[in-house]
Amino acid sequence: QGQLVESGGGLVQAGGSLRLSCVASGNIINIQFMGWYRQAPGKQRELVATITSGGSTLYADSVKGRFTVSRDNAKRTVYLQVNSLKSEDTAVYYCNMKAGDYYRPTNYWGQGTQVTVTS
Repeated sequence: QGQLVESGGGLVQAGGSLRLSCVASGNIINIQFMGWYRQAPGKQRELVATITSGGSTLYADSVKGRFTVSRDNAKRTVYLQVNSLKSEDTAVYYCNMKAGDYYRPTNYWGQGTQVTVTS
């Protein structure tokens, strides 16, 4: 089995920036899809940004122009650069990867990293 380990969360003032990282370990190979989700207290988990193996990206409307997702395939790592943070960005951020068999990929989740934005 493999696992995803996130890092980079923390406490930041509104308008500040953070860089989240997520590294895959173990037998997580042939990673087709990487992404970030978040879950705020009392709310459902929502998609933040995704990036395909070919580099195509997708962002939630609420983060467009402020967040940037990128990946390093050799390092099996996905990043999320978060800028111009707002209080509503406060949430636990989860890394997600789909890997393995192309037609039946395995879905992996990280343990989450807390991002707290203070005003």
